Amino acid sequence: YPVTWLCRTLAVSCCGFYAWLKRPPSRRAQENERLRVAIRAAHNKTRRTYSARRLQTELAAEGIVAGRDRIARLRREDGICCIQ
Repeated sequence: YPVTWLCRTLAVSCCGFYAWLKRPPSRRAQENERLRVAIRAAHNKTRRTYSARRLQTELAAEGIVAGRDRIARLRREDGICCIQ
């Protein structure tokens, strides 16, 4: 669909849409990417057996502070599961 038609349908200005496209990632998005890398590394280091609760403790020992639900959400989004 054309951008102008979508913007008109969603009541958004075209220049606002293009400004949103060029905007750099937010600080939270950048932190999430760093946390994803740390989660993958810790997940592999622990032989892929730790849950989000245990990974939170593991990451805290490395100096990375994050909530359990945030870790669980990022794991779910990346498709990271424990081996049982």
